[in-house]
Amino acid sequence: MQVEVERHGAVALLRFSNPPVNTQSVAGVGVIAQAFAGLVADAEVAAIVVSGGPKLFSAGAQITEFDGDPSKIDANRAMIEAIEASPKPVIAAINGVCMGGGLELALACHYRVAAETARIGLTEVTLGVLPGGGGTQRLPRLIGARAGLELMLSGRVLNGVQAHGAGIVDLVVADDAEAAALAFAESMPPVRRTGEMPVPADLADVLAAAKPRGLAQRRIVECVAAIGTHDFASGLRVEADLFSELLGSAESRGLRHAFFGRRIAARVPGLGDVKPRKIGHVAVIGGGLMGTGIALALLNSGLEVTLVEPREEALGKAQAGIAKTILRDVEKGRIEAEVADARIAALNAAATIDAAAEADLLIEAVFEDMDVKRQVFTEMERVARPDAILASNTSTLDLDAIAGFTATPERVIGLHFFSPANVMRLLEVVRGAKTSPETLATAMAFGKAIGKSPVAVGVCDGFVGNRMFEEYLRQAWYLLEEGALPAQLDGALKRWGMAMGPVAVMDLAGQDIGWSIRKRRAIEQPDRPYSKIPDLVCALGRFGQKTGAGFYRYPDGRTAESDPEIDALILAESARLGITRREISDEEIVERCIYALINEGAKILGEGIAYRPVDVDVVYLDGYGFPGERGGPMYFADQIGLAKVLERIAEFAAGPQGWAWAPAPLLVELAASNRNFASLDAANL
Repeated sequence: MQVEVERHGAVALLRFSNPPVNTQSVAGVGVIAQAFAGLVADAEVAAIVVSGGPKLFSAGAQITEFDGDPSKIDANRAMIEAIEASPKPVIAAINGVCMGGGLELALACHYRVAAETARIGLTEVTLGVLPGGGGTQRLPRLIGARAGLELMLSGRVLNGVQAHGAGIVDLVVADDAEAAALAFAESMPPVRRTGEMPVPADLADVLAAAKPRGLAQRRIVECVAAIGTHDFASGLRVEADLFSELLGSAESRGLRHAFFGRRIAARVPGLGDVKPRKIGHVAVIGGGLMGTGIALALLNSGLEVTLVEPREEALGKAQAGIAKTILRDVEKGRIEAEVADARIAALNAAATIDAAAEADLLIEAVFEDMDVKRQVFTEMERVARPDAILASNTSTLDLDAIAGFTATPERVIGLHFFSPANVMRLLEVVRGAKTSPETLATAMAFGKAIGKSPVAVGVCDGFVGNRMFEEYLRQAWYLLEEGALPAQLDGALKRWGMAMGPVAVMDLAGQDIGWSIRKRRAIEQPDRPYSKIPDLVCALGRFGQKTGAGFYRYPDGRTAESDPEIDALILAESARLGITRREISDEEIVERCIYALINEGAKILGEGIAYRPVDVDVVYLDGYGFPGERGGPMYFADQIGLAKVLERIAEFAAGPQGWAWAPAPLLVELAASNRNFASLDAANL
């Protein structure tokens, strides 16, 4: 941690720096505290401005430092309390990121000046903890219990303008907050301590209406409740105790694994110093649901987009849908009208692929058929610049075969977005056998630039996510044959933590998509049978939400209702197969579906399709609704113990459809040597 002190007349500027994101390390906060104490003692200093510099304020405490010893955060707390106790006015100059402990430091300052582009929030709940530096006690006092609690429970991040509107910052400026804070300090505003503000008037009503989900949210509510029952110092002690409890919780450990795992997955082993190319203009070939979603994601990231769709009606529909979605963000207060206008203007809708000639990157998002891909890639290569990257959004097809349609396979890569592409975080970056390091590095950097979680994967049928999901679904359908019904199946997995159950997921995605894949694989892999239940549902023309009925009925087009007709269909299929249906526990449902993910994930790792177990975890966390507090399927397997997982797999292998439970060689090897998946993460950083 470096600390600089500048004198501007009677105002002192204390600027701290700890690259890359100004985290408040245990050693660093001591340096800040010492410098600050010197300024308080200096009779020539009348006011103090605290700044993280021109690019960012602080991303908060360095949580890995006190992972095993919560008392190490006491140094942060002491520094924050010393700042608030200053007899001289203290102004925070907030440029860029100001999150977690960074915002807690700013809340202890007597005033806050922020740039419009600042990013401000208490995001600790996303790590399964709570603000541990006084945030739960100061923020509700400053902006009210309702607004304060909502920000802490959601982990939502505000820009400078929004933070000013909420009352978090006192002044918002267009550019440099540091210069504005120095000017503000020259007026010598009176000391105003957030911790001395009164109990929020809306506290009782807000607490009565609070509906926290998960351990961290419940503990945050308890901390806020302490504002009404404790004095400020006692409230801080309640916060500190509950922070320590959460830091050691299984929920927080899983969420922290997910948080740091995303950072690890974004780094591809072996790329070294390969420099990515800049992507500013992207062409999306195909104006269907996926192509439209991809175009939206790119426009929302400030890129120029050419959307190519030869069907006139489809092109007009895509263009109108994109504009409608962007304008809806204005209505909901997410963006300003000027931003929306700029995004809409950055879209060029075209009927011919020649319009993509100047794009840095071309992404095909057409029907999942190899002949269609061949036609599109032939045309993409014809019009593209020699240095442009050619990408496929295929979800299951052989990328190497697609690259073979071109004379330049080194510039071909898979960019598998997940639907809806403008919402879902995951981006599988599929490296072909001949994909160049520069193409891979550029694709990974591109994914990060558009706000996705990019994960590099290899070529196989389904890559990582869909290959594993196939085994998850296989068990789901077999469980229906053996005794479960759709509502129980989905309910058991949702209660366990999955965002949606498997039946509901396929109804949402379109049951016909899975049907098409099963038809192809029945020819390619006849030795891997499937349950016929989903095919029987599809044969009725029930493809899910888009047709108003799938496994469930959707009378309003969205809300699922169990359908006795489908329950009867399932029972009839069990009878046809000669299966005596039995009562199946929720525990068995969860184990069979989740252990199928783990086993297939281990096979993928053993084949080198994924670099590290944490990469597999990120795929499932950000693309398939795996519960963050459980850390991902491979992390979860480590928590159970690989020997226990293997033992249960052996039991399943002895039951119905046991052929599907051939244990992954890597899983057997790790269990035999008393190692875990985490050991592979550590070896492949």
